[in-house]
Amino acid sequence: MTLHDTTPPAPTAPRTPTAFPYWENKQRPEWRRRERFVKKVLRHDLFPTDEQAQLLCDDMYVGDPVAEKYVADVFFGEIGHQRGRAMLDEALDHGIDSIPDAPESMKTLFTELETVPDWVDRDLVEQGARVWRRWGTMLYSVAGAITLEIYTEGAVAMPLSLAGGYAGDNALRRFLETCKFWIDVSEPGALFEVGSQARKTAMQVRVMHVAVRKRVGDHPEWDHEAWGLPISQTYEQMTQIGGAVAPAMSLWLLGYQTTPKEMRALIHFNRYMGHLLGVQPQWPTTTIREQLQAIAMTTAARSYDSGAAGKELIESFPAAFAPRTGQRGLKHLRAAYNFRIYSAYCALWMAPGTRKLYDMPRAFPWILIPIARLPLVTATELLRRLPGLKQLHLRTMDRHRKSWHAAQMEGRQAEFDASSSLRR
Repeated sequence: MTLHDTTPPAPTAPRTPTAFPYWENKQRPEWRRRERFVKKVLRHDLFPTDEQAQLLCDDMYVGDPVAEKYVADVFFGEIGHQRGRAMLDEALDHGIDSIPDAPESMKTLFTELETVPDWVDRDLVEQGARVWRRWGTMLYSVAGAITLEIYTEGAVAMPLSLAGGYAGDNALRRFLETCKFWIDVSEPGALFEVGSQARKTAMQVRVMHVAVRKRVGDHPEWDHEAWGLPISQTYEQMTQIGGAVAPAMSLWLLGYQTTPKEMRALIHFNRYMGHLLGVQPQWPTTTIREQLQAIAMTTAARSYDSGAAGKELIESFPAAFAPRTGQRGLKHLRAAYNFRIYSAYCALWMAPGTRKLYDMPRAFPWILIPIARLPLVTATELLRRLPGLKQLHLRTMDRHRKSWHAAQMEGRQAEFDASSSLRR
């Protein structure tokens, strides 16, 4: 530019991982048509504002600084994992004051755990937790199946593949650990009770994410230019959306009638649960519309670049429920049913175009089971609103989700261990 040149400089391209081509894809004809359709029919925008979208892109480079400082000082510092895990368990059971030699980073982490943000509405959090309990085992089914769609993305699939938790023979064990987490955090009052199992589990998961983030980020297979930071704020927030509006709307297909009021409670519940996990995005999606816009944005930005890692994760999920060697009698029958019904759920909640890319088990005739149950589920959803049946229905669904999980665990305990090395 010369001294007298008044031509404005070209705008700086938004900072975005190369494997997240949202800004390019949203201009494609098919997405422009979808934008116009949503604007005309629903009278709102399909995508978030550019400012909101850029914050979501920026958060792909952001992790959990408070917990990362603690993990660096303790687990990767002089204290080491064994002593660090013992200190963490002691502080979770008896408070941070029970650790006289706790480093400052640990005190900061627990101050954040014990401080309820001003935006939190406790009643709304409890209403959201109650919806999870009411869904019973369907939370496991829908959350597990809809997550398979995002495993097509390398930014999501590679950390899980390298850690090995949701792949191959480990898939069922880690999924059941996640189910245990869902049970713990949705117990009445659990997220606010000091020393509760929910808060312990949340902290253990938070620390595990940090440890995996560091190991994956240092791994030669991780592409920072393409994917940003492993387990970024963006994809952690998408996990919270995957526990709120996404499953609520998906379950309507099977007759589970989650109302807009209940969805708003789910959003708030998941946001506070996410806060305890270190999920503190620059643009928190706090409305049904915003969550749908975030889903549309990440859908438009898909690059289907997960390759063999995504293939293993997706195909491992339904296969994990198949009968195992040594299972006999009732255990074998239960596993056989779970395998077939989860195969049906995968077919129901995966896009046909995605599903055909992978070797998935046959869904027919098993998909007829949830379809046949739809009238009964719909009737139950209507009847449960009656005062005399509401609590009975809630208790029944809550007991069922716990008994299902206990039967699957067969005496094992969830560990949420951050010490394991990557599998390659």
